[in-house]
Amino acid sequence: MTTIDMQKTRTLNLSVALRLMLLGGVVVLAFAPWWAGRADLRLLMEVFSFLALAQMWNLLAGYTGLISVGQQAFVGLGGYLFFALAMFAGLPVLLAIPLAAVATAVVAVPTGWIAFRLQGPYFAIGTWVIAEVFRLISAQVGALGGGSGISLPVAIAKSLADSRAGREMVMYYIAFTIGVVAVLLVWGLLRSKWGLALTAIRDSEPAAEAMGVATRRVKFGIYVLAAFYTSITGAFIFLQKLRITPDAAFSLNEWTAFVIFIVVIGGIGSIEGPVIGVVIFFLLREIAADWGTWYLIMMGGIAIAVMLVDKRGVWGAIQARMNLSIFPVSKKLDI
Repeated sequence: MTTIDMQKTRTLNLSVALRLMLLGGVVVLAFAPWWAGRADLRLLMEVFSFLALAQMWNLLAGYTGLISVGQQAFVGLGGYLFFALAMFAGLPVLLAIPLAAVATAVVAVPTGWIAFRLQGPYFAIGTWVIAEVFRLISAQVGALGGGSGISLPVAIAKSLADSRAGREMVMYYIAFTIGVVAVLLVWGLLRSKWGLALTAIRDSEPAAEAMGVATRRVKFGIYVLAAFYTSITGAFIFLQKLRITPDAAFSLNEWTAFVIFIVVIGGIGSIEGPVIGVVIFFLLREIAADWGTWYLIMMGGIAIAVMLVDKRGVWGAIQARMNLSIFPVSKKLDI
């Protein structure tokens, strides 16, 4: 066996070991309600929520080059539409969440049409302006509390289960499903014909167009998909909080800046990157959340340092040196 063959074998074995470790971790997390305390479950729910948001932003920016700083628009829309459907339409929680996401995807079509008339940094600014417009509109809707927001009736929260422990278990499994499905959704998409188009766009948009890829149509489809799943996550986030306000729902700092940080340090343009980024983000938050402003300064400094050392992020640097792959993406020729 040659040196190259030995190196390939070691890389394959390490990749398999990492996949087994990840699978084992998912299995352990699947049984978290039986071993974790209330505080731990709430933390894990946050982790899964941010993982889903990061995967969607990474899909949008890492593969189509659409740098959005307005994803909080869809978090807020998902939250507000969920409250409206659950409170005024009387829909069950588990039905109101996906219907709120469908409604958000419908709204994303005309807003996307507006945003897609802008290019580069103007697109990023446009998405932020759209999010601000939604925030201002929500503050004018008196039925949903206006600028002061509104709380979810206790009866709606209690409809999930009779006991508090039962409700916490249901909430946990909603979050667990949202996080795991986000990863599997992106992985499945990248293994499909659409994935080939996305990879081509990521590598070179002019080359992708020369190959016959309808880049604008693909980008628009990903934009609407990201809006749909981001709003599902937003609906769950505010179900967990039991209260929503315009400033909280459309927070640039909470739902976009932190998500960008997660993707950048983990590794943009990969499925593994946001997973690593979420772990790093929550470790830093647990360690330094009490530092006040210094906490945000530290996060900004870490993000800049990672980009200066290797703009591909932690996973990108590891993958480039060791050629590892936890989520292999097959390549097909029938595009």
